[in-house]
Amino acid sequence: MKKLLFLLLLIFISSCKQETPKEFSLDGKTQDMKDGTVLYLDADDSILDSTEIQNNSFSFFTALPASPTQVILRTKDFSQYRFVWLEDTTMTFDASNSDFRNAFVTGSYEENLSQDLNDRTDSLPRAKQLELSREFVKNHPNSIHSAYILSVYSSTWGKEKTMELFENFSEENKKNQYGEKIANFIELNQNPKIGDQFVDFEMQDTTGEMRKLSGVENKVVLLEFWAAWCGPCREENPNLVKTYKDYHPKGFEIFAVSLDSDKDYWLKAIRDDGLVWNHVSDLKGNQNKAALIYGLNGIPDNFLISEDGEIIGRNLRGKDLDKKLQEILP
Repeated sequence: MKKLLFLLLLIFISSCKQETPKEFSLDGKTQDMKDGTVLYLDADDSILDSTEIQNNSFSFFTALPASPTQVILRTKDFSQYRFVWLEDTTMTFDASNSDFRNAFVTGSYEENLSQDLNDRTDSLPRAKQLELSREFVKNHPNSIHSAYILSVYSSTWGKEKTMELFENFSEENKKNQYGEKIANFIELNQNPKIGDQFVDFEMQDTTGEMRKLSGVENKVVLLEFWAAWCGPCREENPNLVKTYKDYHPKGFEIFAVSLDSDKDYWLKAIRDDGLVWNHVSDLKGNQNKAALIYGLNGIPDNFLISEDGEIIGRNLRGKDLDKKLQEILP
C-alpha cells in the first residue's frame, strides 16, 4: 500500500511540473478606427482568421499552422497592414499612437529580429539595405526570418552567395518552406548572360499541353516574362502587340512565361490584351521554374534569342526592341 501511495505521489509531482502548452494570442490597440472594422490575418495567400475592432481594441486566439508563422495583419482594403511573425505565445500589437506599419509588437523573438533589422535599414539606399540584410542572414543562420530574407533575395544576390549563406543554415531552417524555395533556386538557377546559349525548359501552355522553348525553330524568339498582376507588364503589352504584328511575318516569335498562380486571371489577361503568341506557365508565381533558371529579379523582363540559340539582348522594350529587330530582320 505504501509503495502504491508513493508511486501516485511521484505521478502527481511529475504532472505538476509539466508546463501548460503555449498557445498563441494577440491583443491589439488601434487609434481612430470604427467599431466593427474587420481585421484579417493572412498566411500563405489565404485568410487564417478574422476579428472585429471594438473600442479601438481587438484580440486573436488562433491555432497557428506552425510557429513561427509570418502573416499580414490588415484591414479589408489594406489601408492599414503590417507583416508580423506570430509565435505560440502571448503577443501584443500597439498602434494606438501610430499606423499599423509602425505599431509596437511584443512577444515574438522572430518579430523582434525582423523589426530591429527594419529599423536599421528603413531609410537607407537599397544597396545598403541589401548589404545589412546579407549580414543579418549570415549572423542569424537559425532564424526563420533569415530563411525568408534569403528566399526573397536569392536571385538578387546570385547562386554563389546564396549557396554560401544557405550552407550555414541549421537543418531545420533548410527544411522549412523558405529553405525549400532556396534549395529549389540553387538547383535550377543557371543565370544565362548575353552571348550564352539559351537554356531550354518545358512547361504547360494555356490548354495544358507541354511546350518547350526549343520547339520554336528557325525564328528569332523573345522569351518574355510577365504576369497578369504586373502593372508595368500590362502597360507594355500594347507595344509588344504592335511589334509582333510588324515583325512576326519576318521570322519573329514570342514565347511568353507567366509568373501567375491564378489560371483564370492569366487567361483573362491574355484575352483582354490581345496576346496572340505562345503562352506557358506552371502557375507557381515567383517560384516559376523558368524564372528561377534565368535568374529573374523582377518583371517585366525578357531575353532575345537568335535563330542559332544565342542570347543577343535582354530586357528590350518598345523602340529598343524594334531597333534590334530591324538590325537582324531587315
